[in-house]
Amino acid sequence: MLEYEVSPVEAQTLLGEGKARLIDVREPWEFATAHIDGSILIPMGDVPARAHQELDPDERLIVLCHHGMRSMNVTVWLRNQGFEQVQSLRGGIDAWSAEVDPSVQRY
Repeated sequence: MLEYEVSPVEAQTLLGEGKARLIDVREPWEFATAHIDGSILIPMGDVPARAHQELDPDERLIVLCHHGMRSMNVTVWLRNQGFEQVQSLRGGIDAWSAEVDPSVQRY
C-alpha cells in the first residue's frame, strides 16, 4: 500500500507522467487565490457527498490543501472508503509553491 503522503516533487513527476489526478480540498476562495493547473476543486466539506460520484476508487489521487492537514484528513477518510491509491500532498500548495512552482502564489 502507498504511503499516506507524497512529496511535492514526487507528485509533480506522477502528474507529469499522467499517473495521478490532483484533488484540491480547499475552499473556493483559496482555489481562486492560488491553484495548480489541472487540479479539481472538491472542498473538504463536499467530499463525502461527491467522492463516490466523481472519483474512481482505483485511480491514483493526490489530495492537497494549504499546508497538508485537511488533505491528510480527507486522505484517511477516502482510504477508509476503499480508495487505496490516495495520498496527501505533503506541505500542501504552500510546499508546492516553495519546492516545485514559485509562480503559484503563496498566501
